[in-house]
Amino acid sequence: MSDEKTAAPPQTIDKAQYGLAAVLALVGVYTIVDARGLNVGFGDPVGPRVFPYVIGTLMVLLAVLLAIATARGDVPQAEEGEDVDLTTPPDWATVGKLVAILVLNILLVNVLGWAITGALLFAGCAWALGSRTLVRDLVVGVILSVASWYFFYSGLGVPLSPGLLDGVL
Repeated sequence: MSDEKTAAPPQTIDKAQYGLAAVLALVGVYTIVDARGLNVGFGDPVGPRVFPYVIGTLMVLLAVLLAIATARGDVPQAEEGEDVDLTTPPDWATVGKLVAILVLNILLVNVLGWAITGALLFAGCAWALGSRTLVRDLVVGVILSVASWYFFYSGLGVPLSPGLLDGVL
């Protein structure tokens, strides 16, 4: 008779989950504390504080539950990545192009206006991601940016910068 004990597989603890739980708890506590500074009118029994309190409390609760699950050894199922080759290095040139286009949009939106920079943003991102139909991308970008400008301005009452097109739009 053998007294060999079958060794249980070592339990792995994903320490990154503890970091996520900590960040989730910090954001939840910050949300709750920050909600205390909201001005509350006496006429509304619910008031604007209720939603940040609920969201912050749920975030803290989820952080606690994540920490407990992590301590028990629960590990999320790894993504199989069917259509993602994890051995391929990241394309930093594309990331750099997208960041440059976004920064350029941020710098020029007040000068040129959303209708122009939105079109350039769409066409530039399409180009950075591999599109080679510049004219079509610009036309689609103009349609999307002008439509979104009118939606925000007329539909929501949020004025976006018209820039050079002030008086035209």
